Amino acid sequence: MSDAEQGSAPRQSATVVLLRDGTRGPEVLLVLRHARASFGASYVFPGGVKEDCDAQVHERCYGTTDEIASRKLGVNTGGLSFYSAAIRELFEETGILLAHRAGNGGALVQVTDNDCDAERNELNNGDLLWPDFLADRQLSLACDALHYFAFWVTPRVSRKRFSTRFFMAAMPSGQLACHDGAELTDSCWMRPKDALAAAAVDEMLLPPPTRKTLQELSGFTSVAGALGWAGEQESAGVGCILPAILGPRNEQRIVLPGNPDYPADHRGQEA
Repeated sequence: MSDAEQGSAPRQSATVVLLRDGTRGPEVLLVLRHARASFGASYVFPGGVKEDCDAQVHERCYGTTDEIASRKLGVNTGGLSFYSAAIRELFEETGILLAHRAGNGGALVQVTDNDCDAERNELNNGDLLWPDFLADRQLSLACDALHYFAFWVTPRVSRKRFSTRFFMAAMPSGQLACHDGAELTDSCWMRPKDALAAAAVDEMLLPPPTRKTLQELSGFTSVAGALGWAGEQESAGVGCILPAILGPRNEQRIVLPGNPDYPADHRGQEA
């Protein structure tokens, strides 16, 4: 199969599954993509493409090293850039900032009373650079708050493809999530099982990675339990999930690794 038939090369990206404890169990933050955006009209987790600026803030990453991060993610070098992309995109899209003051660790910063709204808008508009924002605020990225637990690659035949690292984190205290109103048109906190129920009656559109992750989270009774599971996935080693699309155009279905119909030529692939 030619490169044209396989679609574009996947863009490196990162996403954050943000959790909080609710009165009836853990809730996850879901955001609605603008209809014209990638995964448009779908509810997904906050995240986006890794950018050049993410490689410029490694010295401001707290809680791990590039060597350790790269080993966890299965890359030769630059693993910290995925952590930066996850934290940056979460902040740009929802206003949630996973960061420490002055690189000393401890409690995460609190962003209250629209404290960073101006900088967030400038970041989204390209008027402020991510390294400058962190330096001006004397912030270090809280890489220790992220738990790497999944790795999804868009099917080969897709026109737009992404190679996405999935991280999990607890909602920091003293912060409120607010979608950007541009690329994202809605956001909500939902129990995983409620989101799956809404999708079952076509009230929400969930891409396969989102749906699968919600299924995995639906059995947990606390955020601590979910984070513990994510930590176990990280420790065991995270494999690549490359869905395959089978069947003629009007009868296509998505098949995941482990399914008896999963193509042999997809096994062990990461792009």
